[in-house]
Amino acid sequence: MNCKEIMKQMSLKDKIALCSGADFWHTKKLEQYGIPEMMMCDGPHGLRKQESSADMLGVNLSVPSTSFPTAAATGCSWDPELLGKIGAAIAKEAAANKVGVVLGPGVNVKRNPLCGRNFEYFSEDPYLSGKLGAEFIKEAQKDGIGTSLKHFACNNQELKRFSSDSILDERTLREIYLTAFEIAVKEGKPSTVMCAYNKINGTYCSDNKELLTDILRKEWDFQGMVMTDWGAMHDRIEGFRAGCDLLMPGGSDYMEKETLNAVKAGKISEAQIDACTERVLEMIMNADKVLSNNQSYSIDVHHTLARIAAEQSAVLLKNEDNILPIKTDKKIGLIGMMAKEIRYQGAGSSHINPSKLVNVTDVLPNVPFEAGCNQDGETTKELIEKAITLAKQVEIPIVFAGLTDSYESEGFDRSDMNMPEGHNLLITAVANANPNTVVILMSGSVVEVPWIDKVKAVLYMALPGQAGGLAIANLLYGKAVPSGKLAETWPNTYENTISASYYNKKDAHYREGIYVGYRYYDKADIAVRFPFGYGLSYTSFQYTNLKVELTSKSQDYQYKVTLDVTNTGDYEGAEIVQLYIAPSQNGIYRPVKELKGFNKLFLKPGETKQAMIYLDKRSFAIWQNGWQVPTGIYKIQVGSNSRNILLETELILAGDKIQIPNWQKGSWYEKPIGIPKQHEWETMLGHPVIEKSLKIGEFTMENTVMEMKDYSLIIKIMYKAVERTVAKGFGGKVDYNNPSFRMIMASSADSSLSAMKISGGMKNYVLEGMLEMANGHYVRGMKYMLKK
Repeated sequence: MNCKEIMKQMSLKDKIALCSGADFWHTKKLEQYGIPEMMMCDGPHGLRKQESSADMLGVNLSVPSTSFPTAAATGCSWDPELLGKIGAAIAKEAAANKVGVVLGPGVNVKRNPLCGRNFEYFSEDPYLSGKLGAEFIKEAQKDGIGTSLKHFACNNQELKRFSSDSILDERTLREIYLTAFEIAVKEGKPSTVMCAYNKINGTYCSDNKELLTDILRKEWDFQGMVMTDWGAMHDRIEGFRAGCDLLMPGGSDYMEKETLNAVKAGKISEAQIDACTERVLEMIMNADKVLSNNQSYSIDVHHTLARIAAEQSAVLLKNEDNILPIKTDKKIGLIGMMAKEIRYQGAGSSHINPSKLVNVTDVLPNVPFEAGCNQDGETTKELIEKAITLAKQVEIPIVFAGLTDSYESEGFDRSDMNMPEGHNLLITAVANANPNTVVILMSGSVVEVPWIDKVKAVLYMALPGQAGGLAIANLLYGKAVPSGKLAETWPNTYENTISASYYNKKDAHYREGIYVGYRYYDKADIAVRFPFGYGLSYTSFQYTNLKVELTSKSQDYQYKVTLDVTNTGDYEGAEIVQLYIAPSQNGIYRPVKELKGFNKLFLKPGETKQAMIYLDKRSFAIWQNGWQVPTGIYKIQVGSNSRNILLETELILAGDKIQIPNWQKGSWYEKPIGIPKQHEWETMLGHPVIEKSLKIGEFTMENTVMEMKDYSLIIKIMYKAVERTVAKGFGGKVDYNNPSFRMIMASSADSSLSAMKISGGMKNYVLEGMLEMANGHYVRGMKYMLKK
């Protein structure tokens, strides 16, 4: 039977039930209708299938699978084809493990360097993120395994992630935060989209009809299913109205009775339930067909792909005197615990149990090694002295440093942009002892590098996956040539970031508007450590013969841009050609330039290839109640990074007849650009922004234990009890430096009460009793708990 025939047999109660999961990873099995269960698993960088104890934070063990480089790394590859191969490989492993949907990729924009999940996201630029995500999806789904594009939308901080409100204007939403999803949906056609925890302008994503139906389905023609992030459902009835199909995780029966009563009372139609049920059912039945046959994959082949991905994603940030690649007759030393225990992935829901794991010391076992610091990045005088001794004994000391597990993770944001102080001290000491110091950086996000002028070379590996050790060795010795380019700007200091003064509050105020990343630094003319798109190579390239050709007379703004790129060096390598559109700076609220195309070309020494990039209306447009092109001169700029434009030409476009609002012409948008004042920002939004203060008597299920404990002694005592309970799993130690402990506490104490109800973290009567006590009704609250 097809899905419509099955649905005719189903009761209303069972249709509602099917739209909630059965447990942490499965949909409901309804044998009376012939509906099987379906399993879904993280993630974007490798499969995280848990067969016993399940959790959303990667704490419990999962089956072995290939740990590919994280998006912070592969974003720097600028290689959609590579992302497609990774997507296809993860889908093969999913099929072999009877998993129907892989929860990834994540294409959220890196709004601020401190976001705890930046390692899971590709870029600060939505065009680049969208293109990489689209290819991952296409190739992953080619044999029927589903993907889940996430986290839709404006999920740009971990603080209060279950309840924060992302407040931003329509143009910023469209041009920056929805564009990557739009590209991935239209080009990749994901089978599912995952809605985020947060609110957007006051409405939870799970309840947001404009987001999930009007934009996603009607504008973008999305044909698949929408599921919640784990615990992201706010109001199940509103979720059905909005087009949020599947609530995860399951097992709580959250608001199923209320939904049934709402249909009977005529508050929501059965047709709205049917629409969601059909999409869930189609996903389940399609997966059942795909997974009916046993499938397998080669661990070695996927490990090799992980190594190639790490090599292709590496970014050479500095290479003074061409110290890299290292000649085989040079005596080197390895310094830093990360050479022996590589930091290859992030912490949280995308945490993988690798099928293999290669450290640098495994690949170079005969090279002398000193730890220099411990796993947490702490050092001692004795460890530093041993590192200095080794540095003096070798020709090239190689220091491995970056961010340790405790510095970045899902569940919390970083407090600053610093590396562990022990790593900075170690690098400085080694560089003072031997000026030929090379640094290998491993981190999932941007860091400050105060020692940069003291070292000869810096190779950024991000989080390179399970084959990272082999990739690093190949890159050091020239068996592989770095070709990666930064997918986000590295500012000199965190204070240079436009949102530094107001980021990481409960509600996310996007006061910077469209000026994110290089869009801000270029407009404000601020010097940066490394610009967007930056990366060196062991070889060199020349750009020539830029041409722009109109490709259609019947459609406006259709252009083909071509240029020749020649490898003028001695090594075979790849160059990433970047095309930026630089519109007239005539007072309209616009960045100086924006990325609108790129090509990655692999070239042998002396070889020339043609780069080809196509432009369309969206390449020139801004959002003004639709996509419109302002009249003006548009420079077509081609370069090796956003601040190294090598070729340029221009077009004069008649544009569309549009009325630019006065607030988009204000003087504060001109250099030096700054943060808008409160009244200016409210003008952009079209409404005032009033932050609601917390008060006893006004707490709801949207609030968290973390919020309520400061207003209620009883809740504070309960919080401490939760803290001690969690600590039992960590040797009885309350340790907020441990990322797993910190994540669990954030997910328990800093989750909304409604999210805790869905996830089954506490019984309903306990949560209801806590809410009563937080609101000052102690007796009533105790009665709730005692009567159960």
